[in-house]
Amino acid sequence: MNWYLEVLKNYAQFEGRARRKEYWMFILIHIIIAIALSIVDQAAGLMVASGTGVLSALYSVGVLVPSLAVAVRRLHDTGRSGWWLLLGLIPCLGALVLIFFLAQDGEAGANVHGPNPKLGATHAV
Repeated sequence: MNWYLEVLKNYAQFEGRARRKEYWMFILIHIIIAIALSIVDQAAGLMVASGTGVLSALYSVGVLVPSLAVAVRRLHDTGRSGWWLLLGLIPCLGALVLIFFLAQDGEAGANVHGPNPKLGATHAV
């Protein structure tokens, strides 16, 4: 849970680098929370006409910026610009390429986005 909270604390930090573990633990906990909120929405009858639950929608909006920020920092760790996130707009193929990029190991040393977070520094300033 600390990985999730750490991402939320740095919700608008688009600079620096994020380790694979930080990114994927955030995504895992995010998915678990989203599923739990969907169940609560259905049980409480909080579904709207589009099939989306009120709590789920509020949660999704609330974590949008932190999700984008950690994804950009993750791409920075692999030596890529955050603009690569726009690949997600390409149906199917874009998402697959993005998952491949986000799953790669970060650059071993410092890069233009900061020091290697595996060597102790969690975020570059």
